[in-house]
Amino acid sequence: MSDGMNKVMLLGNLGADPELRYLPSGTPVLNLRLATNETYLDKNKEPQKRTEWHSIVVWGSRGEALSRTMTKGVGLLIEGTLRTSSYEKDGQKRYKTEIHAREIHFTSRKPEGAMPLSSPPAGDGAVDPAVQAAVHAAMEAAQGDALDFPPAAAGASGGKAAASSYGRSRVPGELVDELPY
Repeated sequence: MSDGMNKVMLLGNLGADPELRYLPSGTPVLNLRLATNETYLDKNKEPQKRTEWHSIVVWGSRGEALSRTMTKGVGLLIEGTLRTSSYEKDGQKRYKTEIHAREIHFTSRKPEGAMPLSSPPAGDGAVDPAVQAAVHAAMEAAQGDALDFPPAAAGASGGKAAASSYGRSRVPGELVDELPY
């Protein structure tokens, strides 16, 4: 019986500059706000646009390095897992859901004077070839990933999850992809 799969892939733009903070243990944590847009037709056949906002978390030295290269408006392709946690505020239990990033790929850089995230694209609406290539590569990689995740319990490996067959670390906070420069 399968344990299931928890995998999220998002293609969007940073809605704000990244926020880097440090835990009391000294571990760096990078928080990102990613906007994804969806266009659809309502029941009157009028085009509508919806923007969803996602909270992304990147752990460790990778988050520290990425905080120096990312700015608001940068296009990103993010693969990760959903994590839900709870906390109490004003006596009420609240929940938050975040995406813990495993892989991050730059899809574009926002040019100077570019339109805000909520504006429709100018021109003929053609897809950026870099975005198209990144999505294509991610889709191909995802086809073989379904059975390639490490076991959920990492106790047998000394607290570290085993690396997958293609060599990427699956330890939270130790994402070993190379930066895109």
